[in-house]
Amino acid sequence: MVSSFFADIFKNNALNNFLLPVTVSDDFLQKIFAAIEKDPATIIAVDLAAQTISLPTSGDTEKFDINNYKKNCLLNGYDDIDYLLSIRGEIEKFEHSLI
Repeated sequence: MVSSFFADIFKNNALNNFLLPVTVSDDFLQKIFAAIEKDPATIIAVDLAAQTISLPTSGDTEKFDINNYKKNCLLNGYDDIDYLLSIRGEIEKFEHSLI
């Protein structure tokens, strides 16, 4: 049996380097392998916004999970500092509410 999962350290490092590790079910993984064996030029489509991975030629699609914070960072090209800068106004508003 082939399994699809990532160790937490690898997964977080990949996300921090703008790589998207996608975990799929064993059934979908077998479909990917079969499609690639049939045609090594098989296209695998990943839609981060919709959180789906699909094989366009067969129409097979599967949803995947991703942390909303990391999804937001990837979609906007943010690292952790960029994200904080993007919500600077909210942070300043919160800080002023404490005074």
